[in-house]
Amino acid sequence: MDYSNIIKAYDVRGVFPDELDAVAATRIGAAFAAFVDSESVLVGYDCRESSPELRDALIEGITGQGVDVRLMGEIPTDALYYASGEYSMPGAVITASHNPAEYNGLKFCKSAAAPIGADTGLREIRAMAEAGLPRTSKQGTVTLIDVKPGFVDHVLSSTGADGIGRFEVVADGGNGMVGTVLPQVFERINADLLGLYLEPDGTFPNHPADPLRPENLVDLVNLVRERKPDLGVAFDGDADRAFFVDDQASPLPGSTTTAIIADWYLKRNPGATVVHNLICSKAVPETITGRGGVAVRTKVGHSYIKAVMADTGAVFGGEHSGHYYFKDNYRADSGIMATLVLLRVLSDEGVPLSELRKWYEPYEQSGEVNFVVSDVLAADAAVAEAFADGAIDRLDGLTVDLGDRWFNLRPSNTEPVLRLNVEAPTPADVAELTGRVEHIIKEYT
Repeated sequence: MDYSNIIKAYDVRGVFPDELDAVAATRIGAAFAAFVDSESVLVGYDCRESSPELRDALIEGITGQGVDVRLMGEIPTDALYYASGEYSMPGAVITASHNPAEYNGLKFCKSAAAPIGADTGLREIRAMAEAGLPRTSKQGTVTLIDVKPGFVDHVLSSTGADGIGRFEVVADGGNGMVGTVLPQVFERINADLLGLYLEPDGTFPNHPADPLRPENLVDLVNLVRERKPDLGVAFDGDADRAFFVDDQASPLPGSTTTAIIADWYLKRNPGATVVHNLICSKAVPETITGRGGVAVRTKVGHSYIKAVMADTGAVFGGEHSGHYYFKDNYRADSGIMATLVLLRVLSDEGVPLSELRKWYEPYEQSGEVNFVVSDVLAADAAVAEAFADGAIDRLDGLTVDLGDRWFNLRPSNTEPVLRLNVEAPTPADVAELTGRVEHIIKEYT
């Protein structure tokens, strides 16, 4: 099949914003090789039907610049980050993460899993890709390597997994990449794994690999109700995100998971710094400071979180969207590591997750509410004017703090959408504040 006209570029928006085909992948590969200026780079890919074609094109561009490729095969994205740190080598993985099957894209990192974002390299890569680079006289080589055994060792040793008790865990892989390593992880811990859709299949025949959407958690929730395990977990397509379901089949917000894991790390690293993005619940910084740690608030997005963690020496970072970052993982995110730490917390605390979570959930949240608008800037300005009596900051979009309740309104990077997150003491308070903001925004829909 010719994918050149249907693949919508994901996560290479800073390079080619609309489409990703073989020609573009070759040009991007050459530009990436020139940008990182390394003798060798790592390349992996996911199970999408378009990935092999894009893999070959990317490699052609890289090796055409005289740079050697260490080809890792089908891997989850967090295995790339591990390998980048372990081998001190930059890398790329072909994946569209949680997006539909017809999407594909590229995620990059510098050596030691350092991020490449809009402000840290994508603009330069784009300029070189658009201009085109001539092939060099030297041709790079391609060597196959298997990083998965080392990755399994790494996630186990980095999370105290030998202290995990006898639990049952239901894991929904969404037919994404977690199935390439998760069974091997569970073979070496006390917990038992009941897998759901762990077979990688880039057509995603059971449901989209996007557990942020509640409709994609239905099968997991139903199986948890039936089997009554200690924990349920759903991974996105490339496995760098994880979403959890407690023993009563109730999903955990990403903020709750962030607070739980942050507390566990601070018990072991008194006074340490923990990073969280600005749409996390207030319970997250309150948990961090209450445990004697230092809470640092950042913009949304992995490149910001990783950079701030490097600057502050943070031991952990979390996002409400289900990304969890670990100093011991080269400050990169890993859904599998989050799962292991959460199991270790349950082992240490000796209470069900349905009870444990109550310690970290003093507030109610709206979840992300999206509005398609005709004029993002005008809608934002109208909301800011209407709430001028609140404490306003512009770290990332518009955040308005009204004391016992707050909201954040952020524009999408790729579409005319405003994303609203609201937090307040009660569900009625959340609904009231959400309605006030929605009433203003609807003038621009």
